[in-house]
Amino acid sequence: MLEKFFKLKENNTNIGTEVTAGLTTFFAMSYIIFVNPQILSLTGMPTQAVFLATVLSTAIGTLILALYANVPYAQAPGMGLNAFFTYTVVFALGFSWQEALFMVFLTGVVGILITVTSIRKKIIHAIPESLQHAIGGGIGVFIAYIGLKNAQLLEFTSEGQDIIAINNEPYTAGSEVSGTINTVVTGGGIIPDMGSLTNPYALLAILGLITMVVLMIAKVKGAILIGIVVTTIVGIPMGITDLSGLTNPANTFGSAFNELGTTFGAAFGSQGLGSLLADPSRYALILITVFAFTLTDVFDTIGTFIGTGRKAGIFSLEDEKAMDKGRGLNTKMEKALLADTVATAAGAVLGTSPVTTFVESAAGIGAGGRTGLTSLTTASMFLLTAFFAPVMSIVPGAATAPALILVGILMMSAFAEIDWNNLEEAVPAFFASIFMGFTYSISYGIAAGFLFYIITKAAKGKVSVVHPVLWATTGLFILNFVVMGLL
Repeated sequence: MLEKFFKLKENNTNIGTEVTAGLTTFFAMSYIIFVNPQILSLTGMPTQAVFLATVLSTAIGTLILALYANVPYAQAPGMGLNAFFTYTVVFALGFSWQEALFMVFLTGVVGILITVTSIRKKIIHAIPESLQHAIGGGIGVFIAYIGLKNAQLLEFTSEGQDIIAINNEPYTAGSEVSGTINTVVTGGGIIPDMGSLTNPYALLAILGLITMVVLMIAKVKGAILIGIVVTTIVGIPMGITDLSGLTNPANTFGSAFNELGTTFGAAFGSQGLGSLLADPSRYALILITVFAFTLTDVFDTIGTFIGTGRKAGIFSLEDEKAMDKGRGLNTKMEKALLADTVATAAGAVLGTSPVTTFVESAAGIGAGGRTGLTSLTTASMFLLTAFFAPVMSIVPGAATAPALILVGILMMSAFAEIDWNNLEEAVPAFFASIFMGFTYSISYGIAAGFLFYIITKAAKGKVSVVHPVLWATTGLFILNFVVMGLL
């Protein structure tokens, strides 16, 4: 039955290889069940609810890939997208997490629409390959930077005269500040420095990072997950890992399920859709935010499929050509592209940031995975983790921060595909990738890359090679900046 459904012989594989590949993918990306709740809970979302939403949305997206597209990939709430959700949409733009979830739902709906039409096909061909690699590597820079900060390995000092606002209120140097300080905006003079190496938290994070690096170099399967477990255990005698979560009645599958009621459907409640509709002045910003979510998700998924699928023969050039000529969702790539959009919409309903195809799927593909049986195995393993909510609750940030750094390193390998000696490729790639980290925004990096791609082509008299979709997208980004400047 499995042979016939997944076409194993046709894809030169077998059940044993596919199951092993699925387990490999699971261990390579299972850190997301620890890291995603850590990041999204900063917005005020219940940690246990996010944990369960992460598991369920991962299973939904991955099962669609398995049973509908028959490809060996896995999906989960995307790294970078969850950071954009938290640090940009909620913290910087001031939306509530409920409002942000509704925008994620809209992102899924938009994704479905552009996938079932010809729009997504046009986007695939509009983005230069060098920029696709730059975006992937830039997200790696962004994620690694967040990891270094979360590990308390970086400190920043700003002089009083450079501080512009505190708690979104104008600030003058020397003025007193009453109450709790939540946010500080500074216009310059920030001096980065190494965090204190006498800080037990930072030391534990360094130990976790070294452990993961050693395991990965030794090619140990599940190196990141093992590193998280080891670091969590070592953190017990150091007083950083809090074991009270294991006996806390609030940390059980039942309590996680109950907490899920807080986030489930919250996107459509009075604090989500209702609040967004009540403020017309934010409509333009809402559209721009949905656009940024969609743009990032589209490029992340497309880059993963093309980058890994071509090399392994999962998505052949013939498959891509068939996608261009055919109508409807007939090819494996078209079906796979639909999966993450449906999963994103479902994830928003459950209570998590956009779901995307994980680049760690390459680990399972490297282990021989070629069909949806690999994905079915991975999805099954994630569903099993739903019953380990108490364990998730005790994992400290010092254990997950190194995972962010390591994932960043893996993603930065995309830079190797860029011709840095050719300024026409190097300049747009630089701005696309570096701006992501320096501006703390994936969408700003993409905008900078697109803009400088057009500038470099114009300087060389090659404006005609710029795809109309790229012109339109860049125009929307510029409109984004104009509107935000006026708000």
